[in-house]
Formats: sequence, C-alpha cells, structure tokens
Amino acid sequence: MPKKAAETDLQLAPDCAHWLQKFLGHLRYERGLSSHTLSNYERQLTQVALSLEIQDWRALTQTKVKQALAIARKQNLHPRSIALRLSSLRTFVQYLMQQGILDTDPVDGVPAPKADKPLPKQLSVDDMAVLLNDEDDEEILIRDQAMFELMYGCGLRLNELTSLNVFDFTRDHQVRVTGKGNKQRLLPVGKKAREAIAKWLEVRRQWVTKEGESALFISKRQNRISNRQVANRLNEMAKRQAMSQGVNPHKLRHSFATHVLESSGDLRAVQELLGHANLSTTQVYTHLDFQHLAKVYDNAHPRARKK
Repeated sequence: MPKKAAETDLQLAPDCAHWLQKFLGHLRYERGLSSHTLSNYERQLTQVALSLEIQDWRALTQTKVKQALAIARKQNLHPRSIALRLSSLRTFVQYLMQQGILDTDPVDGVPAPKADKPLPKQLSVDDMAVLLNDEDDEEILIRDQAMFELMYGCGLRLNELTSLNVFDFTRDHQVRVTGKGNKQRLLPVGKKAREAIAKWLEVRRQWVTKEGESALFISKRQNRISNRQVANRLNEMAKRQAMSQGVNPHKLRHSFATHVLESSGDLRAVQELLGHANLSTTQVYTHLDFQHLAKVYDNAHPRARKK
C-alpha cells in the first residue's frame, strides 16, 4: 500500500482497521485488483470511518451512510468523487455481510449523486489513418507502430498492452489479453496490426539478449516497456504527424469502440471486445453513435439540410 494510505490507516479504531485490511487483502488476492484500485478503496473507506468517528463497522447504519455523504458535500467534493465513495462503501458492506459482520445493508436505497458523465473523446477514422501513417525503418518507430496498431486494432487498455507476452498470440490471428480482475479474453488481430507486429518481432529478436524475456514490447534496455513510456511515445508520434489535438492511449481505445459501433451497431459485440463486465459501461458509446447518425442525417436528408 502507498505510504500515505498506510499512515492514514493508523488513525482508525483497531476494529475498523482490522476489517479494512482484511477487505483489501480479499480484493488483492481473491479478486486480483491493482494496487491503484486498492489505494482508492483504502482512501475512500478511511475517510468514511474518520468523518463518522466510528469505532466499529457494525455501527454503520443508513443514517450514518447519508451523513458521510453529507459531510463529503460540505467538503465540496465533486459529485463523481462522492459517487466513488458510495460505490467503495457499497462493495465493502457486501464483503462485511458475507463475513457475518453486518446483517443488513446500510447502503441499500442510498442514491448516488447525479453527475454529468463526460462522453469519451475519440479520433475520427481519418485522424486515425493520419496518426498511424508513420511508417519508418528506424527500429524504435517500428516498435511504436506495432504498439499503436495493436492498441487501436484491438481496443486495448494501456496496461493490457504493456503486459502482453510474445506467447499470447495464437496461430489463428488472435491475441490472449488479460484485463481487469485478471479476466482473460481472446481478440482478433487485424491485418494491419499483424503486419506491424511481424515487422517488430524481427527487430525485437535483434534487441533481446537476455534469456527468457517474454515481454512483447520492450525498451532498448531490454525491459518490459512501461505505461509512461507508451504514453510518451504516442505523444511523440502525434507531434510528428502534426495532429491538431492531444492523443493519449485511452483515446485509441475510445476510437476503436466508437468506430466499431458506428460500423456494426452491435453493442454486445463491442462490450465483449472491450472486456466490459457490464453493458451499462459500454452504453456510453451509443451517445457517440447517435451524434454520428445525427450528423449524417443533417448532411443527407433533404428536409434537414441547412440553407
């Protein structure tokens, strides 16, 4: 755990701290959640316990849950931050009920604050073509081309890309991806991405001298490439292509989802490709799809054309 979170934890009553640490262990070892996610849970639940000055989680009632949210509002927290606190508490309460610490759910029926959910930003198909039209014989650019062709071609999360190994590719042009919660999914790899990967593997064989290195994408120091390095390299690529807008790895994933949905209209398929556990997470892209359809309508329908 981060040092800051651990220091905050010392302020909790012993019983509260005990069950919070057991919960975090459950999330880490049984659900396989990342350290970043664990830190978020610890921070949110610690703030709840401290703001309510509770000594025992058994004292948690619906009234106290509402009180915790009211305190967060007085602290001028953003509605999304308050919703995150409530969501963290809801998951924790479910765990406490499974452990027999709570008999009823004090979070049940407590509504989350409404917040405007910003639509994901994406590049157009033409912009993506410009960005990825960066073919070069320089070895590091061959690697970059392979990374971003694969990220956009498969809609990968940043961490999914950097954790890929050479053996994750199958003979039938698929790649095995490990997503959130260590859940795996098989994704088809398109022609452009396959060509870029094949070219990179030739370079990679020349770079690798350490025996047993399995990472697909490595740095010149022969280490698995980091998330920060990928983001920096994408930014460099966008600058070389004189892109008019900022580009980050998550924008490639959003662009993938939007373009597939616009072409297919199959929301369930997009959900599976993205590795979303809930369809509601994917449904945000229907708003983007409607914007696309509305634009087509405005430009094409004779009664919609602006004079």
